[in-house]
Amino acid sequence: MTRTRPLAPRRGARAPARDAGVTAVEFVGWVPILLLVALAALQLGVVGYAAQQAGSAARAAARTAAQEEIEDEYQAAGRAAASDWLDVSIEAVALCGDEATVTARVSVPSVLPFMDDLGDATRTVTMPCD
Repeated sequence: MTRTRPLAPRRGARAPARDAGVTAVEFVGWVPILLLVALAALQLGVVGYAAQQAGSAARAAARTAAQEEIEDEYQAAGRAAASDWLDVSIEAVALCGDEATVTARVSVPSVLPFMDDLGDATRTVTMPCD
């Protein structure tokens, strides 16, 4: 008796017709998830950038507030140190006595469509007065 082996599929053989379009459907299913992950990563970067800008604004404002000749210009110096598109508020906790303490708040902008309020990035800096 002779045994017959099943035929191996040829190289480059096409998939059966019932699998046509499956890749396109999978792609359409994954695209929203991938976009959401990309936007979340971008949002994380924006949060970090806002925190860094709050620190820069607080340092610049405290440095200016620590100089007696120009201490009343601390808010302008703090706003100038941050990016124009960010909402920055500068508050003096204590002006020159021995130290000048300034707090900067930066409102964190949202990139994600379903998250409106992400809060503020806040930094407080103290500098010795001249």
